[in-house]
Amino acid sequence: MHAVGSPLQIRDVPDEARRLLKSRAAAQGRSLNSYLLEVISREVARPTVAEVLERAARRSERGSESSVDVLEAARRDREDQLTDRVAR
Repeated sequence: MHAVGSPLQIRDVPDEARRLLKSRAAAQGRSLNSYLLEVISREVARPTVAEVLERAARRSERGSESSVDVLEAARRDREDQLTDRVAR
């Protein structure tokens, strides 16, 4: 079931853009309204570059070590274990 939304009016749409949108809607067997709702839904579902960068920054703030640091520590641990085995 489709949730009830708010009306939205767009003024000064160029005639050529309106014709193209209406043609694309018709090619899919849909109304212009239905087609535009899908276009809007796709657009708002996709994060903006700023939103992606903000999420990445928050994630990096949570991490106390970089992945390079973690890999280097793991490599040192393995080397230490091998050195201990050889020394025995």
